[in-house]
Amino acid sequence: MHYTKKDIEQMNRIQKIKFINSVSGIKPANLIGTISNSGQSNLAIFSSVFHLGSNPALLGFITRPAGEVPRHTYENILDNKQYTINHVSASFTEKAHYTSAKIDRTVSEFETCGLTEEFVEDFKAPFVKESILKMGMEFKQAIDIELNGTILVIGEIQHLIIPDAAIGEDEDIDLANIDGVGISGLNTYYSLEKIGRYPYARASEIPDFKK
Repeated sequence: MHYTKKDIEQMNRIQKIKFINSVSGIKPANLIGTISNSGQSNLAIFSSVFHLGSNPALLGFITRPAGEVPRHTYENILDNKQYTINHVSASFTEKAHYTSAKIDRTVSEFETCGLTEEFVEDFKAPFVKESILKMGMEFKQAIDIELNGTILVIGEIQHLIIPDAAIGEDEDIDLANIDGVGISGLNTYYSLEKIGRYPYARASEIPDFKK
């Protein structure tokens, strides 16, 4: 099939969301944990977390602004400046998926979806105990994206919790060892499998692919 811009614009809302959310490929599945100033925890799945820089260690994710639909994650981050990012593993993808439901602010997705809150000293936001790789983040900046009304939320890693078994050769993180999963579209999950590991790419060391 060949879809033009006009074809895409004429798709119904759900079809368009599924298609355009899928065309960039598999995205990481992460649960973002927050807590309100009154102590109410919140958990929501995101597929938009991405690396922004290593020094300082910055990650970003995309959210929509609060409006007719409450955005508890973003509101809590603005309130207390801390949140967690927790990798989703294959063992709890279904539980993680249902955190995307519109649940009342007075009810915690941790409890509703059968996941466990975990805290570290001197850090407000809850981690997901079941997650194998998790990060405690400090909010740094929010950037409005005028083209579609979304917001880029930028945070700096304050805590990185990862098992020794996930540290591979040359201090790489071996994601296959922590059973991580990815998302395509709105509701399809994929397991990760390592297919190769190559040296740092230098122009003088490129193999002769023409042979």
